[in-house]
Amino acid sequence: MNKLEVKDIRFTYEDGQKANTVLKGVNAEFESGKLYCIMGESGSGKTTLISLISALDNLQEGDILFNGKSIKAIGNSAFRLKYVNIVFQSYNLLTYMTARENVEVAIDYAGIKYDKNYVYEILAKLGIDKEKADRPILKLSGGEQQRVAIARCVATDDPIIVADEPTGNLDEDTEMKIMEIFKGLAKEGKIVIIVSHSKNVSKYADIVYKIKKGLIDS
Repeated sequence: MNKLEVKDIRFTYEDGQKANTVLKGVNAEFESGKLYCIMGESGSGKTTLISLISALDNLQEGDILFNGKSIKAIGNSAFRLKYVNIVFQSYNLLTYMTARENVEVAIDYAGIKYDKNYVYEILAKLGIDKEKADRPILKLSGGEQQRVAIARCVATDDPIIVADEPTGNLDEDTEMKIMEIFKGLAKEGKIVIIVSHSKNVSKYADIVYKIKKGLIDS
């Protein structure tokens, strides 16, 4: 079982001549096989927390451990490459490529050997058939594009999936389908962490962390 531990995280931004402390000693645990939802108002610190968990920002105070090892020791780049995959609200897909090519780029970057059938199979499991897989990404709907973004995570088989408002641009029906996919990934043994404002999204979570004024509780 994989485990991610957030230990007394504190983080301060310099806003001109004023210091703005957005995280004030956050502690949380995340285990494989569970879906977590982090909720909070704008400015509560949830975006900063998720950036630190994803190793997109450097830690200032406190630590984050993956299976007992500090990500400081692992290194941010190595941690992102080997252990965590990020799904963004805006999908962050390469618009000049097909759906299949977008997934292949992620696999190539991870240094994994594969063939085209592997990519088609991953996309098919997420509801993108071969015909759609070979379409330019902009020819797919928003929900289909988000499925492609999730396919990149599945294809590289990283143990942690972090999703920042992954259903924010989707209608309620598509949101439900996307959340069922995330729930399934957690059941397969991933650590799935979702940041969301949506109460509908939080209903799918095994554990909900609420962050307010830089502090978190469950």
